[in-house]
Amino acid sequence: MADGGPVERGYPHLETVRAAITALYKRLSYDTIHAFDTSVAPVDVAFCDTDDLYLGAQRVARELVRHYRLPDARLVVGFRRMEHAANIELTAGPEYFVELNDRFRTHRRDIGAALAHEIAHVYLHRVDLSFPGTRDNEILTDTATTYLGAGWLLLDAFREDGVSSQKLGYLTPEEFGYVLAKRSLVFGEDPSAWFTSPQAYEAYGRGLERARSDACRPPLTAAGWTGRRRYARDRRHAQAHRPDPAPDVPYSFTGDSPGPLRVTFPCPTCHARVRVPVRGRVRARCGLCRTILECDT
Repeated sequence: MADGGPVERGYPHLETVRAAITALYKRLSYDTIHAFDTSVAPVDVAFCDTDDLYLGAQRVARELVRHYRLPDARLVVGFRRMEHAANIELTAGPEYFVELNDRFRTHRRDIGAALAHEIAHVYLHRVDLSFPGTRDNEILTDTATTYLGAGWLLLDAFREDGVSSQKLGYLTPEEFGYVLAKRSLVFGEDPSAWFTSPQAYEAYGRGLERARSDACRPPLTAAGWTGRRRYARDRRHAQAHRPDPAPDVPYSFTGDSPGPLRVTFPCPTCHARVRVPVRGRVRARCGLCRTILECDT
């Protein structure tokens, strides 16, 4: 939790975020992911200053448990002084103890954001999905929270003014915006109407631009002129010598002479690797997220 200090910006964790999206599709399946096609509604997690602190926190926790489809999970919410925003004990359940930072006693509208992340830990624990290392596992949890429809709360908790700042979660604001945009492009849901923070709205816009660019890289037909020209050059070299392209491009060529040449590239939706033959216009289907890909190989 950044509370008054500097907020990291940009996309320093982007590769881990993309790996987390792929891991969600692999572990949960296409059908399970699409069962989360509706985000948490603002009215369901609203918390005003006149609400009882503990009863209100328990109510919000129950709504988030329902959203994550954890009907047998019971959360007991408490508050104490700590460095981080929240903490949860991951046990066999069904009862879980969540501690929230004392700051939330007076910043109650962000209780939903903190609980969304902690209950996502329970969900991932139940489905046995984790990344090695605390940092990467927390990035996975932020990504899962957002892609499964509760992470817009975390982005909306990002606020800055001339004298103070606040951000929850391990992702940067732009990375939260990126994952929200990836979700929006899949489900056709626009979360920007729910933001109360102008900084969150701006970060979502930047993330949306970055997410859309994933579908504009060769060998996809939506790639721009510069990318297509470089791809054509790399393809000629691969057909003649089969070298690997430069590491800064998303695609690579494979094939054993005299066998057919193939190009491998990340799916713009789930980032799983897709491999198609190099033979001009090709329509491919990602085997993981079922996205139809129009390619010019």
